[in-house]
Amino acid sequence: MMHAVRSAGLVVCLWALAIAPPAFANEVVHWNETAMKAIVANGQNNIVSTRTLAMVQVAVHDALNAIDRRYDAYYFEGPGDTAASPDAAVAAAAHTVLVGIVGSYGTPAQKGATFALLDEAYAVSIARVTDPPARNKGVAVGRAAGAAILALRKDDGAFRDVPYTPGTGAGKWRPHPNPVPPNPPVANPDLARGYLPSAVPNWGSVTPFTLLSASQFWLPGPPALTSETYARDYNEVKNLGGKVSTMRTDDQTQIARFWFEGPGAWNTIARTVATTRRLDATDSARVLALMNIAMADAYIAGFKIRYVYDSWRPVTAIREGDNDGNDRTAGDPAWDSHQNTPAVSDYPSTQSTFSAAAAVALARAIGSDEVNFTITSGKPFEGITRSFTSFSQAARESADSRVYAGIHFRSACEDGLALGRKVGQRAATLYLQPVKK
Repeated sequence: MMHAVRSAGLVVCLWALAIAPPAFANEVVHWNETAMKAIVANGQNNIVSTRTLAMVQVAVHDALNAIDRRYDAYYFEGPGDTAASPDAAVAAAAHTVLVGIVGSYGTPAQKGATFALLDEAYAVSIARVTDPPARNKGVAVGRAAGAAILALRKDDGAFRDVPYTPGTGAGKWRPHPNPVPPNPPVANPDLARGYLPSAVPNWGSVTPFTLLSASQFWLPGPPALTSETYARDYNEVKNLGGKVSTMRTDDQTQIARFWFEGPGAWNTIARTVATTRRLDATDSARVLALMNIAMADAYIAGFKIRYVYDSWRPVTAIREGDNDGNDRTAGDPAWDSHQNTPAVSDYPSTQSTFSAAAAVALARAIGSDEVNFTITSGKPFEGITRSFTSFSQAARESADSRVYAGIHFRSACEDGLALGRKVGQRAATLYLQPVKK
């Protein structure tokens, strides 16, 4: 019998080694990568994914912090046993939150594939912790931290039904065509042409992670249709952001493609910087938590504002340019955006908002904005590599990308950056601060 037990243990160890991922900086970085894979497998869109990532990363941060308190907790205070395995705590916290969220999204097949991915990743992580008492204590604190954040966010409005009726007049958003049909195909002819209903109109009602309210930092709104500013914005995106453009450079096209990935790009940046700077698990957890709660609130604040102003996207504005009351805007009924336009109104650009929030949070957590890093894009335009000398430079390029893609006016991007900076500054100033000793 003893021989059989030993053999079984050897098989488990060999199985764990066979499916273990490549070497990584620490368990925190590994589980951020796993969370990104789970989000894709689960079919979550960019908007929803920021809530998921914020919940995962604050649970991971709080679990580690309960074992070795260096920073203020986000929510879960512990207690945590100092003899607990930090790696087991990270795996248990992330796994608990992700499993708790995945059941609310996607098709049955997507849910099943995501649960399998998470369970396999968890088994591999736990198999690496060879001290049973430490492992068990780590799992206990990680499960507790994960359960705490799931309970905290249970009724946060993410699943609230908020009715929305699009406008009809000049300047107002309405469902718009896209040059690429949806995948998988749909039977409704309007949906097949890309006339999708507006996305998640409830998101501005989601409880923020750090803001006092979603409307704490307000914006002045898009420029008047008859203004010179609007004409400037209109003609810039018409010339640079068209599906066919003779003015957009090859580099601008690459920028538009590189940043289309959304919030995932910023998690790649954070992982890259944490790894190259050799941050330990606790510091990596703080960096990722601060950045992701800032990005989540940037989306919430941005959606609160955009559903008030409800302004049309370039693809609608340019096709109806002869009817906007501005003599400096010539309409083009055949104009298409370079990339598919998301089914939500223009102002503000939440890509710009969450990019600025991420940049500020990372700079504050790392201690400097001037950090060199190189990253490679993920889907849908994977394999593009770009280098940066600061987080703010990356945020600026991310905002510019939306004009080059033809999906946002310049003012929506500029005001989005301004909003995101305020959101990021608040998160980085008030949350997860070093504990005074």
